[in-house]
Amino acid sequence: MCEPYVWRKSSYSVGDASCLEVAWALPVVWVRDSKDVAKPPLRISAQGWERFREAICAGGAFRPY
Repeated sequence: MCEPYVWRKSSYSVGDASCLEVAWALPVVWVRDSKDVAKPPLRISAQGWERFREAICAGGAFRPY
C-alpha cells in the first residue's frame, strides 16, 4: 500500500478515543486502527464493506459467511 490515501475517521470519534479509520481506493476499502497507524491496514473488498455497512445500519449482526 504505497499510495497516499485519504484516511477518514468517524465524526462520532471523541478526542483520542480508539476508533477505526477508513480509506476508499475502489475496488478496495482499507481499514486501520487510529491509535496504531504503523500497523498494516486491513484490506476489504468494496462488496464486503457494503455488506458490513448495511448490516450495521440495519441494526443486525454482521455475518461474513
